[in-house]
Amino acid sequence: MEIRDIQIIDQEIYSEGGRVLQTPVRRVAACASVKNPLARKAATDDHSQLVDISVAVGEILTTKVLQRLGSSPRAFGKAAVVGTDGDLEHAAAMIHVRIGLSMRQGIRRGNALIPGNAKVGLAGTSVDLIFGGIDDSWDYDAMDTMPITFHGSPRPDEVLLVVGFAGNRPNARIRGASFEQVTKLVKDLASV
Repeated sequence: MEIRDIQIIDQEIYSEGGRVLQTPVRRVAACASVKNPLARKAATDDHSQLVDISVAVGEILTTKVLQRLGSSPRAFGKAAVVGTDGDLEHAAAMIHVRIGLSMRQGIRRGNALIPGNAKVGLAGTSVDLIFGGIDDSWDYDAMDTMPITFHGSPRPDEVLLVVGFAGNRPNARIRGASFEQVTKLVKDLASV
């Protein structure tokens, strides 16, 4: 595993939509520029090397985020940008297979699916870190997005790996469909 550099993005939001927040909302993301051992190589179905790297780097990034956050998070997310000498599947291997285990170990919980977002791009390509509820994927107040740009990363032979944790969405006040409503709709649609 070769990490070139790590950047921490620590955002505190004091007002949103013209409303001052009673308690500031905090979003923290840790980003690592990691050497892609599969860059410039023929496509393969064996991505185990990238999976192993993601677990090790995920532990480091999770620790850094949680130290900076200083409180119990409500939401989590992960993202990756693969440099142009790589393949989108390299990012998928890094964020969809086992990095979530590192994140859950760090917070000692996390029943919900961790939202993930990946793309191939040049150094400085922005990626949206999508947040979802840690224990409840139907927690609308935890659903949020944090744009991530790490200038100079990823280089063509790297992957920019991102792990983030946050509180609730600033001034969250919408109510969506319940799990029960969606389940009934899907059941009704299946019977048509």
